[in-house]
Amino acid sequence: MPSRPMPIPTGESTGPRSVWTPQCVVPTSKGGRPVSFDKSIHRRRNEVERTILALKGFRAVATRYDKRAYVFHGTVTVAAIRLWLREGGGHQSSAD
Repeated sequence: MPSRPMPIPTGESTGPRSVWTPQCVVPTSKGGRPVSFDKSIHRRRNEVERTILALKGFRAVATRYDKRAYVFHGTVTVAAIRLWLREGGGHQSSAD
């Protein structure tokens, strides 16, 4: 059975039983980049999104397995430290 679109209120009320008519939703966005595009803000946002995606690679973080907030905070902290060490964050190379 095909589903019918949800009726959208027209804004006109005729008492306790207002009239509802289905209307089409017309997209207003044309897509693409915003008019004001800041490359450094975009780069930082991309970095944050990729970090969150990497943290969600840990099952306990992705499923929010812990019941208490402070325990979950510790789980996220341990996952972040593991990612940092995996990237070599604790080592400094000597350029001799």
